Amino acid sequence: MSALALSVLLSLVSAVAYAGGAIVQEQVAVSSPVAQYAPLRRPAWWAAVALNGLGGLLHVVALALGPLSLVQPLGALTIVFALPMAALFVGRRAGATAWRGALMATVGLAGLLSLVGASDAQSLNTAQRVGAALVTGGVVVALMIAGRAAHRHPAVRSILLATASGIAFGMSSVFTKTVAVDWTGGVSATDLPSLAVIGVLATAGMVLSQASYRGAGLAAPLATLTVVNPVVAAVVGITMFGETFRYGTTGTALALSCGVVAAGGLILLTTERIARESAGEAASDATPADGAPAAPAAPAAGNELTGGGAPGSL
Repeated sequence: MSALALSVLLSLVSAVAYAGGAIVQEQVAVSSPVAQYAPLRRPAWWAAVALNGLGGLLHVVALALGPLSLVQPLGALTIVFALPMAALFVGRRAGATAWRGALMATVGLAGLLSLVGASDAQSLNTAQRVGAALVTGGVVVALMIAGRAAHRHPAVRSILLATASGIAFGMSSVFTKTVAVDWTGGVSATDLPSLAVIGVLATAGMVLSQASYRGAGLAAPLATLTVVNPVVAAVVGITMFGETFRYGTTGTALALSCGVVAAGGLILLTTERIARESAGEAASDATPADGAPAAPAAPAAGNELTGGGAPGSL
């Protein structure tokens, strides 16, 4: 098997591992509503951590064997794999609206990442690293506070926390690349602060992603995380590592179009989830005048769940 074919295979297995980890995290969130961020006593949560770790390891190996322009877009298949896997393993099927949103987000992200060109290996100086760490920490904390304020709207809260998780994971990748570039000239103790930042950001990304699944299902938070993570890394690559879009002005216009498509998919998933929340609240608030049992609420258009309607469904 050629290095390129092995890179593709590892990328696909990595996406499956990430999808499996997300499904387990969502199931843990449903069954452990009190433990919002890190249900450490749940073995299933540690299984999700292991699956995410496996996905990350395979992704790194795939990057070592194949070009970034191929490996990164394949990582966007995580959400596409997650929906049928959830239907197969936990009996929850996504409706047409969720599929449209997920596919739009995946296609837009894959197109965007495929247009980012590579550049010579560069590192960040000390001031840039401190600035990046402080800005990232400030943005993540702000999103966490905003998510806490939106506790009455689980879908909005979920998207805010998933965005914070994606930013943390994306910036963790940025610092990982920086350390890797530094180590091409030999391992140095001066990279210890950067390694500490990587550990903090990766941990924050994991616990925030767990919190994003609570009461919000699988599709919307996973799609948000899947898009935000590489987009943040790509933006930093363009602004700080000298990377560019391929094909000049045409490539930039295409990249912006892909970004619009991905954003449209996320908006579709979010509004679909909010519509179902509103329908559920209306059904629970309805009280028949004669005390008879209330008629079941009709499902939202394009979002029929044929595999069960428990909280945390797709």
